[in-house]
Amino acid sequence: MNIKHSELILNPNGSIYHLNLLPKDIATDIIFVGDQDRVDKVTAHFDSIDFTTQKREFKTTTGIYKGKRLSVISTGIGPDNIDIVLNELDALVNINLETRQIKEKHTALNIVRIGTSGSLQTDIPVDSFLLSSHALDINGMLHSYQVEEIAHPEMEQAFIKHTNWSSKKCEPLVIANGEKLAKKIASNITFKGITATAGGFYGPQGRVLRLPLQDSDLNSKIDSFNYKNNRITNLEMETSAIYGLSKLLGHNAVSMNAIIANRANGTFSENPGKIVADLIKYTLDKIVA
Repeated sequence: MNIKHSELILNPNGSIYHLNLLPKDIATDIIFVGDQDRVDKVTAHFDSIDFTTQKREFKTTTGIYKGKRLSVISTGIGPDNIDIVLNELDALVNINLETRQIKEKHTALNIVRIGTSGSLQTDIPVDSFLLSSHALDINGMLHSYQVEEIAHPEMEQAFIKHTNWSSKKCEPLVIANGEKLAKKIASNITFKGITATAGGFYGPQGRVLRLPLQDSDLNSKIDSFNYKNNRITNLEMETSAIYGLSKLLGHNAVSMNAIIANRANGTFSENPGKIVADLIKYTLDKIVA
């Protein structure tokens, strides 16, 4: 059965609508960054560049690093953008864009996010690397899909009980990373923990400017949550969407975080650019190792 034109939207040149990409334009090993300017900081390490394009905040560059073909894509901010990026990347490799039919042979992408984040724990300092073992979705985007197969009900219920989670909000969802890819990327210098993913930067992450919060104690409840030695280590805006959609679509995903702030002790990196640059080089070398 062909996928309708209203559901799978293509540009006049046949490229996928938002990303402006054709299947030949991407590698199966992909790095996600949020900031479009960070794409060039990653690809500055490449031996050669084959292709680059940009539409809106979505910039893609594909090239060769130490003999391996890689693509780097800027996703912009938030889980809603990840919904666009991952669905369109999956369409590029698992849907025939000419016939609009799902391919019989599934292609799995390997996706590594390189992002910045703030630590919630006093023992995870600024200027460190953190690999997200799980993602805690507290923004609700994934509930647009059938998520039962990727959920961790016991951990989710423990979090709901611990935080006295409001019934007016979407239920939290916990998703694991791509274990095989995580083993490749991890090392003894990376911290590990659950990354909470909010749907906004201010209220959803407990910041107060002029608006009061629905639960002013939520951040302290998140900080103190512990389930079988699994604790929430950091808070950002993309990882749960990357993990959830990757699991549902059959891709492998790992989120790497440069810790540039520690909200538990109020510190901020004196040189955030350096720790991000270090994480970029670390991740590239791990991918090609």
